[in-house]
Amino acid sequence: MINWDKLTEHLEQRGFTARRFASAQEAADYLNSAIDGVSVGFGGSMTVQEMGLYPKLSTHNNTVWHWNKDGLDQAAATDVYICSANGLAETGEIVNIDGVGNRVASTIYGHKRVYFVVGKNKIAPDFDQALWRARNIAAPKNCQRLNLKTPCAAKADRCYNCNSPERSCRVLVVLWEKPRDVETMEVILIDEELGY
Repeated sequence: MINWDKLTEHLEQRGFTARRFASAQEAADYLNSAIDGVSVGFGGSMTVQEMGLYPKLSTHNNTVWHWNKDGLDQAAATDVYICSANGLAETGEIVNIDGVGNRVASTIYGHKRVYFVVGKNKIAPDFDQALWRARNIAAPKNCQRLNLKTPCAAKADRCYNCNSPERSCRVLVVLWEKPRDVETMEVILIDEELGY
C-alpha cells in the first residue's frame, strides 16, 4: 500500500514539487494548463504516450518528440521536458535507465522545468526496490517493445546483465534531490497504472 503523504513529503524534502491526481486524464489536464506557449521536449515514455500528452500539448506549444521523427538534439534544447520514471522510491529517489542517455541527461540539465509523470505501478517502498524495479521490470519490457536482441527481451522477465550490442541498460541516473540549475521539477503522481 502506497503511503502517498509520506511519498509527497519525501519528494518535497528533496526539492521536488509533488502533485497527486486520481487519474491520468486529470494529470494531463493539469499539465495542459500549466504548460503553455513554450518549447516542450518529450522523453521516450509509454506513460506519456498513454496519457496523450504529445497531441494535447502540441496544440499550443512547440513540441519535440523523437518518437515522432524529431531529433534528440531538438528535444534536449527545449524550455520544458516531460518524461516518466522507471522507478520511484517512497523515500523520494527517482530512478531512470537509458540506452542512449538523451532522456536521462534531459532530466538533470538544460531545461527550465522538468515534469516526471509517474503511475502508481512504478512506486516502490525504498531506493533498492525502485532500482530493482527499473532493472527487472521496466527495462526488459522496453527491450521487448523495441524488439531488441537481448536476453531480457525474450521473456521480459528480468535483467540478465548482458553484454548484448543492443543492450539498453547503459546509463543509470538517480535523482537524490532536485538539481540546482533546474528552476522547477515536478513529480506528477497518478493513482493509476501507466507504462512500464
